[in-house]
Amino acid sequence: LQTWPVCLGPNNSPHFRFGCRIREMKLKMKKNDENGGNTILSVSPLKAITLHLICLLGLALAFCIPNHIYSLDLITHPSQTLRMISVFLAPVLILLYSHLRHDRTQCSYVKAVGRGLLALPAGAAVNALGATILGAPVGFEYFPKTFNWSLLMSLLTFVPAACVFGSSWTDWHRIFARTKASESTDYMISLPAHGAVIGAWFGAWPMPLDWESPWQEWPICVTYGAIAGYLVGLVTSLGCIIFCNRQQHLKEK
Repeated sequence: LQTWPVCLGPNNSPHFRFGCRIREMKLKMKKNDENGGNTILSVSPLKAITLHLICLLGLALAFCIPNHIYSLDLITHPSQTLRMISVFLAPVLILLYSHLRHDRTQCSYVKAVGRGLLALPAGAAVNALGATILGAPVGFEYFPKTFNWSLLMSLLTFVPAACVFGSSWTDWHRIFARTKASESTDYMISLPAHGAVIGAWFGAWPMPLDWESPWQEWPICVTYGAIAGYLVGLVTSLGCIIFCNRQQHLKEK
């Protein structure tokens, strides 16, 4: 206290500033405890827009490259096309979302990338099991289609969460079970993931209809529905981030 100025006003006395400093430290410690000791990276609307645009560009290239270079599309070659989409899209999503990892003090960027790689087959197994329970066709002829579709779904749902949250069950439960978002990264993960799942569910509706169209085969229309839902989730998450950021600025004023 002796190093602080002593010629201060009544509201800026050394004791007053010392009390303010103590309160700030307590608030930081409380927030850090609530986050499990993790340092959370806040994403600005501009950065969120940039990340979303990169995701959209990666998704567009993942669809265009198989079509224009290898003459593959979902209707004629669904299994090969889905596999190539996953190959091109996986590095984009894993490298991007690893930058948003919450536990930055305990997890390096390389470790976050490793978490995303491990989550890819794990999420594919969960998505394949869920699709089978909900009525996806079973058999050796359908196995490659289901496997490659599950890899794509894992990239849209599990992989971003694994890169950001790791094995934090609290965050996974909060995002996917309770759908309670508190940070900008939560919106960037939960809304596109929910959109992909809901879109895939709606995309499965035309499958049992007797239209005899080639795009009704498994998993073509389900894939289109998942991509459409994912895109809607991206746009919605961006709107939520901008709205929450504006509300925070209004509260600070």
